[in-house]
Amino acid sequence: MKEFKGKVAVITGSASGMGRAVAGRAAKEGMKVVLADVEQKALDRAEGELKAEGAEVLAVRTDVSKAEDLQTLAETTIDRFGAVHLLHNNAGVGGGSAIWETSLADWKWTLNVNLWGPIYGIWAFLPIMLKQDTECHIVNTSSIGGLMSSPFVGGGYCTSKHGLIALSETLSHELKLMGAKIGVSVLCPGVVNTRIGQAARNRPAELQNDPAWEEKMRELAHIKAMQEMTAQLNSSGMEPTQVAELVFDAIKEDKFYILTHPEFMMTAKTRAEEILNERQPTSMVVDMLFGGVLGG
Repeated sequence: MKEFKGKVAVITGSASGMGRAVAGRAAKEGMKVVLADVEQKALDRAEGELKAEGAEVLAVRTDVSKAEDLQTLAETTIDRFGAVHLLHNNAGVGGGSAIWETSLADWKWTLNVNLWGPIYGIWAFLPIMLKQDTECHIVNTSSIGGLMSSPFVGGGYCTSKHGLIALSETLSHELKLMGAKIGVSVLCPGVVNTRIGQAARNRPAELQNDPAWEEKMRELAHIKAMQEMTAQLNSSGMEPTQVAELVFDAIKEDKFYILTHPEFMMTAKTRAEEILNERQPTSMVVDMLFGGVLGG
């Protein structure tokens, strides 16, 4: 898809961070923008900002972990704009601990948002795109964590992000075999200056952990180390507007993988070599972070 003006973009998780930046970039291209986010105040603020800039905007509070919310989002989009051309399944949550320290509530929350959210988005919007028979594009936000595995992140986060890459690759194959006019890209950002480390602010009440258990987890050395590293890296990371530029470049070029931090790709290359040579997996994160903490 090379022409954007007058077309319709739907972006989940678009009240802040990368989603907000992509929404702003879409508006600059002259697209009609549908903002979808679970955080109402931030959603209202983003809507007001884009409208003040002259964009045609529709804001719909959406919990991507609920199929009915994505169905409503699709119906509302079509009722308002009559079509959809760009779907960016961007909403995501982060956090981490060891596999055995990851509660069932953690698993459900992370997988519901990071993996089931894009599944529901595709389920709700792709049939509309296929029926339109016009040039369209789907972007799924995975992570560099979807191309590597990291200790004390891996429970829900890396599992969901690896799964999303498999989903995106399979979808791309299928659409090409069908001759559909729909491109697919998977965004694999590295360190970006967003609030993903504070994602628990939107965690549903029914999936909250026991406060005493949460406090105990926060006192563990490896959890402290990961949280401190994440906060430090995110605050000094790439700006979301830079990511948005890469996203639109990829859409124009029909590029599948969108890699924001090429310097991390050595880890993905090492992982591929380990698979081919049947070696034990290694992790750059272990050397960077946990050597001193765990005495390795």
